Amino acid sequence: MTDIFNGFRTLTTAILLIVGISSNAYAMPKGDASKGEIKTPSCRFCHGSNGIAPQPSYPNLAGQQQAYLYDAMLAYNNDTRIGPMATMMKGQLQNLNAQDLADIAAYYSAMK
Repeated sequence: MTDIFNGFRTLTTAILLIVGISSNAYAMPKGDASKGEIKTPSCRFCHGSNGIAPQPSYPNLAGQQQAYLYDAMLAYNNDTRIGPMATMMKGQLQNLNAQDLADIAAYYSAMK
């Protein structure tokens, strides 16, 4: 019985460590909206200079939740978000790192 308990305790510890490490590996960096503004020139063509898209086929970014924007940009980079504009979005985002994406997300989420 003690062997079963020790085995269960070891397994539980391993699972908790894996979950803790994996959730930190994908944690969104703290975004800086002022830096994000500088990193958005190509975004403005489709999403507007004020985060409101000039065409209804493009989404508005102003006021969206920061985590949603960050996750969406990551999904384009990781090819997990697909659709007619996915290739174009990946091309726009491919040279940006996680901090850049967090800064851009902070910038658009701060807009009202």
